[in-house]
Amino acid sequence: MEYALITGASRGIGKATAIRLASKGYGIVINYKTNDESAQATLNEIEMLGAKAELLKFDVSEESAIESALEKWESEHPDDYISVLVNNAGIRKDNLMIFMQNSEWHNVIDTTMNGFFYITRRLLKNMLTHRHGRIINITSLSGIKGMPGQTNYSAAKAALIGATKALAQEVAKRKVTVNAIAPGFIETDMTEDLDVAELKKLIPAGRFGKPDEVAALAEFLVSKEAEYINGQVIQVNGGLYT
Repeated sequence: MEYALITGASRGIGKATAIRLASKGYGIVINYKTNDESAQATLNEIEMLGAKAELLKFDVSEESAIESALEKWESEHPDDYISVLVNNAGIRKDNLMIFMQNSEWHNVIDTTMNGFFYITRRLLKNMLTHRHGRIINITSLSGIKGMPGQTNYSAAKAALIGATKALAQEVAKRKVTVNAIAPGFIETDMTEDLDVAELKKLIPAGRFGKPDEVAALAEFLVSKEAEYINGQVIQVNGGLYT
């Protein structure tokens, strides 16, 4: 059976993507860090669809935790493999750079980039062996245009874009694609602290996006129809920045 592993899948874009891919017949591996209740709710929703899902709790910034969790999963699924990876986990620690603490820098960078590197490297071998795989990296508008107060977040997401483009060229011959989705302002808990009313005025569509609108693109990128789309960064932002 082919599985899709979505990091940070207990809520928001990750949850919406997990549900979308479950509806397409993938077994779903729901990664999360701390929120057991939300992760279980995601699992329940997927199982109500009649699909298969399981929880895999680990911190994407910690190599040893990743290795331990994935080794255990593979030992329990000797005839299965993870053919889809959605690197979605990310955190914000906004601050002006002059006031930014070392921890605010490292925590944001480590979650996005260490998570991408450790997990993708770990799963890539099976994808290349099977000559089939889909890797989707959830980056951000912040990584394309930069956002004041988000030097750390912009740096992490811009780095993920560069990694996407490089890796896509390395693995294309083995029928593995690597693409990035760059959402703008999406209605998730990560944007709850923002001034929504003011920001809506900047968006041509006049609203924030919904997690499922990002997940719909992820669903297409893992499909057979998208196998010639590789190394791309696709924005979902209501026309805010083109």
